[in-house]
Amino acid sequence: MVVGSMVGGGVFTLPGEFGEATGVLGAVIAWIIAGTGMLMLGLVFQSLAVRRPDLDSGVYVYAKTGFGAYAGFNAAFGYWASNVAGNVFFMVFTMTTLGTFFPGLGQGNTFLAVVLASALVWLFHFLIARGVRQATVVNRIVTIAKLLPILTFIVIVAVAFEAGTFADNFWGGDERSVGAVFDQVKQTMLVTTFVFLGIEGASVYSRFARRREDVGRATVLGFLSVLAVFASVTLLSYGVLPQADLAKAKQPSMGGVLESVVGSWGSTFISIGVIISVQGAYLAWTLINAEVLYMPARGGVMPKFLTRDNVHATPITALLTTTLAVQLVLVLVLFVNDALDFMLKLDTALSLVPYLLAAAYALKLTITGETYTAADEPERHKQRVIAAVAVIYSIFMLYAAGPKYLLLASIVYAPGTLLYLLARREQGLRAFNRTEAVACVVLIVAAVVGVVLLVTGSSDV
Repeated sequence: MVVGSMVGGGVFTLPGEFGEATGVLGAVIAWIIAGTGMLMLGLVFQSLAVRRPDLDSGVYVYAKTGFGAYAGFNAAFGYWASNVAGNVFFMVFTMTTLGTFFPGLGQGNTFLAVVLASALVWLFHFLIARGVRQATVVNRIVTIAKLLPILTFIVIVAVAFEAGTFADNFWGGDERSVGAVFDQVKQTMLVTTFVFLGIEGASVYSRFARRREDVGRATVLGFLSVLAVFASVTLLSYGVLPQADLAKAKQPSMGGVLESVVGSWGSTFISIGVIISVQGAYLAWTLINAEVLYMPARGGVMPKFLTRDNVHATPITALLTTTLAVQLVLVLVLFVNDALDFMLKLDTALSLVPYLLAAAYALKLTITGETYTAADEPERHKQRVIAAVAVIYSIFMLYAAGPKYLLLASIVYAPGTLLYLLARREQGLRAFNRTEAVACVVLIVAAVVGVVLLVTGSSDV
């Protein structure tokens, strides 16, 4: 599940995304930062799964347990909204890739492209509705199939690698200063986070695991495998094409790199891999997203209607809500400039708060000593360092996202509070405590600012 949810469309965009932003040096630094930060998050989820085996559907419940119901709701809703944006990215990317062969699909945001993408969305809906476990088997098959073109790319490009081309791409620009490299690295941060989304995949499905230790092990091993793939795809590409050519490569840019080595069949081969990969990722994320609504509803921070199952034990209302949301955003894609890039960055911005809250909860446990005994003191110190690094990394990612996408994320988060208020009303509970009320006001103000900037044209999409 971890590999299935992380290896999606993002890996096929890496040569172009990095070529546009930086050279070899910046890429190495970016992967060190992203690898370290995301590994710490992976270790956080491993630790939480073992230390709090009573907590299921981790991303949501860690925030709720550590910081209250409203924080838990926002973690669940933000994570869900992030996945919706990600699923729209997958469908737009599929149509963009097919657009190479069928011009009527354009860049994935034409009317025909939206109609075909919508058909796929509902096809997956009915597949998953037949049973979560049955669909999970399909996901495992797709995961194996989609890794073949990626690994083939790595082998072929490694053989064609030229040290001279790699050296020419080292600095990524004429200015060779620390400040210039930092700016280059900052530009890559959203895409590195995007391709790693899914590190918590095993944690979300922890209630199905036979042993809770398996959850943490799957998270870390899956992460290390995927990191090796992402870094290889990025760095090897610098040894095949000049950075300027990488920057201009049409997405999926991995296809352009392979085509430069083996001819036109390389682009076609990668395009097939893209379609398999993103559709497999769509399946994996839709499975996760149904759980993300279902478990908080059972825990009382989402409305009760999201807890309904069908005869196949599928959380059907949560699944239907997710599908309808994807459908709505697909329609909005018709009015968005550069829909692929927009969905990638919005997805990342929406995901940052859930990650930050999970890391902050792990840090809180090490500070308060909860779940630790006197004999655990060395482990407690180690976990404190891990959690602190994860928190710092998450905050840095909020900085890298920039005000535009943080305000856009607020526009998505703020209306979601209505679902929280409905859930609280169903239980006859007070809506907010003082801290939560302040957080809600800040969120609404940020959303209003975001809307004003959009309406006045100060910020565009």
